[in-house]
Amino acid sequence: MFPTSDSGSVYDGLLDGDSDQWAFGTDFDDPLAGLEAAVPDGLRASALAAYCLMLGDDALVASHRLSEWSGRAPDLEVDIALANIALDLLGQARMLLIRAAAVDPSVVPPQPAGSPAPPDDALAFFREDRDFRNVRLVEADNGDFGETVSRLLVFATWRLALLGRLTASRDAVLRAKTIAHGRDLVLGMARCRVPVVAAVNGPAVGLGCSLVALSDIVYMADTAYLADPHVQIGLVAADGGPLTWPLHTSLLLAKEYALTGARIPAARAVAIGLANHVVADPLTEAVACAKRIATLPRQAVESTKRVLNLQLERAVLATLDFAMAAEEQSFATDDFRAILAKLTEGKTS
Repeated sequence: MFPTSDSGSVYDGLLDGDSDQWAFGTDFDDPLAGLEAAVPDGLRASALAAYCLMLGDDALVASHRLSEWSGRAPDLEVDIALANIALDLLGQARMLLIRAAAVDPSVVPPQPAGSPAPPDDALAFFREDRDFRNVRLVEADNGDFGETVSRLLVFATWRLALLGRLTASRDAVLRAKTIAHGRDLVLGMARCRVPVVAAVNGPAVGLGCSLVALSDIVYMADTAYLADPHVQIGLVAADGGPLTWPLHTSLLLAKEYALTGARIPAARAVAIGLANHVVADPLTEAVACAKRIATLPRQAVESTKRVLNLQLERAVLATLDFAMAAEEQSFATDDFRAILAKLTEGKTS
């Protein structure tokens, strides 16, 4: 039996003024510090808060499900990896819930006077289940390890594409945090111990182009192409292609395609070193290649990839922070605003 107060709530013990018990804590630095907190013109505060809650709840529930594997994963290394992913998602959730509460305080559940619970904790712990806005995918039971990894792959692929789109968000907080996540993506791909085999069936543009550039082996359909159009829309190309292309091809060719945003057809990509093979069925060939690598001694494969990718990581670290800062600045330029206005002219928000 849980102890209760006169009001009968089992949660009353959480509201005794001791902030050390909170999951997210109250002594962390404000994740929104230094960012423009005002709601952008033309956006309703309630709509922005609802969107932040949706993104935050996805991350919060996914984090909780992954944390259930602690101490139960197939081996210690995988156990630690899942815990790290869960913590990263928890950090994303905290930032998004704080942003939702800041732009629309009415979303925060009512708390007793003097409650030490910060808004993100109140949203995490004291909402009714029907008030959570997460996709159903993240709340499903973990099942076996294969099911968990498959679900994580689907969720991460979808979320990665979504975060890529949010780099152009009118909300400064969403935009800045998305760019920060882009930094983590680039370093995560560069440091990934498992070989990444890419299958490119169609256009790989922007984020897709970045993922190809950070992969280890690339199969492309003859109708597929690569392109990084950042500069064409007034943005600094801060990830993937321009960071790594000089290691794959000549600096002159890297400059040409980064500065012009021109398409790179599959055959041309192979010829200049940005892809490995042009094939009729990239997915089948990529899966076959991955299976061949999977039969090889694990330590030899992972350490050999690490030896090769140390060169990649060194190059990325030399330029990544400047690139990310420059991209953030480019969102505030008149050129970008004019191009964005032209692209969205006649469209509703």
